[in-house]
Amino acid sequence: MAVAGTASASAAAPVPPVDMDVLHVQVILDHLGFSPGVLDGRPGQSLTAALEAFQESRGIPETGKIDRQTIWALHPYAHWRPVVRIALTEEMLAGPFVSPFPRDPEAQAKLPAMAYRNAIEKLAERFHTKPQVLVALNSYETRVKVGAVLRFPNAVPDSTDYPASLDPEWRRTLAGLNVEAKVPEAAEVVVDKSEKTLSVYDADGRRVAMFSATMGSEHDPLPIGTWKIQGASYNPKFHYNPQLFWDVSDAKRKLLLPAGPNGPVGVVWLDLSKPHYGIHGTPAPETIGRAESHGCIRLTNWDVARLSLMVKPGTPAIFQE
Repeated sequence: MAVAGTASASAAAPVPPVDMDVLHVQVILDHLGFSPGVLDGRPGQSLTAALEAFQESRGIPETGKIDRQTIWALHPYAHWRPVVRIALTEEMLAGPFVSPFPRDPEAQAKLPAMAYRNAIEKLAERFHTKPQVLVALNSYETRVKVGAVLRFPNAVPDSTDYPASLDPEWRRTLAGLNVEAKVPEAAEVVVDKSEKTLSVYDADGRRVAMFSATMGSEHDPLPIGTWKIQGASYNPKFHYNPQLFWDVSDAKRKLLLPAGPNGPVGVVWLDLSKPHYGIHGTPAPETIGRAESHGCIRLTNWDVARLSLMVKPGTPAIFQE
């Protein structure tokens, strides 16, 4: 798969095929707000957690499996097909892009933006997946250019009618991540350390959304307790302070990293009443629930963007073992 004007990657390693039945389940759960993480047509811990949350919300056995009762419960939403065909537009392929992307914060601080590496990475995040899945759904020879029709996981939202009170640039970011505009209002969010999930509950105590999350580490454990979401910073710059990172020398200087989806906190920072802690996005969605963090709660960019539409200043955030 190659951007127009570059060489095709036909000699690259084989990409595993996508299981369309699994992808269909993932797509439905993603639309319903029980996020399976990356839409890749493959089973895994994020899909298991999403299934268990969906099953609990429907009052059926929480097996975490695509069993008969779950299939029946998902059947009313089968109109959300697993794959969509979409013709690429100039907006979908527009940069800026940064390639190669520097790993050193000193070099990152000099960038105009912590942007995507290329159009394929941008397209993958827009459709809640990863570049390898786009290759599997299309081919290595597919030319990524304006007018080309590609197959994508069906992450297309039913509505992009975002609140008019939001900044226009943030509304463009939401649309660029295919974030659903019609979402339930959160009465509280619960971060569960053992399940590696963040769940959203409404005023009646019903779980109405769930996202796989990365949280804490041995050096920066999750701060168990009840906190509050104080506000949101959209497309934030990142204040890099080496003194807050156990694995970085304090001799390093403080830096201000530019905004962008590949920044350390992704596209959103939801500030918490616990100092230096927040709920935020990530430049590496495939690591959610699998890697450690520096104490904060990390979601995929598309999931934390969706969460930001559900919460408001003062929403309780309960962190539990």
